[in-house]
Amino acid sequence: MIVILMGVSGCGKSVIGNLLSQRLGCQFAEGDSYHPPANREKMRGGTPLTDEDRWPWLRAIASDIDRWLAAGSDAVVACSALKKAYRDILVGSRAGVHLVHLKGSYELIYGRLTARKHEYMPVTLLKSQFATLEEPTAEERPIVVDIAEPADVLVEEIMTRLPGGKGRTL
Repeated sequence: MIVILMGVSGCGKSVIGNLLSQRLGCQFAEGDSYHPPANREKMRGGTPLTDEDRWPWLRAIASDIDRWLAAGSDAVVACSALKKAYRDILVGSRAGVHLVHLKGSYELIYGRLTARKHEYMPVTLLKSQFATLEEPTAEERPIVVDIAEPADVLVEEIMTRLPGGKGRTL
């Protein structure tokens, strides 16, 4: 099983992803690590990424998802996956891939971003992330969680809502 944690920058993908992967006993993949240096520099300079910037990044993540599924490995992946077209690349018709939308208000996430230092994601890009965000539809079968709750509470909620429910083993 692959769990993709999606949402705008600052929603907690990395924190929740690390905790969830520990609970599930599987690997954690940080989507940011798949960005090529040019994407990182663009964001560092305050310029939002375009679809053309994102396609190779998304395909690289999807390639690893396919590799993990073929090997029978489980993983939690943190990836903004802001548009349906991006999620189509990552999830598509793959059985065993589950989408979790970490959802929060602009004000909450802005506060989190101003309180942290990120290598290349300035708080000035948050508006563009919210503008780009296409909330997942019912057809995508997302698990949607409100990030106003503490991280450990969110992990428990996700665990209970994943196939197999609370205390499940992969």
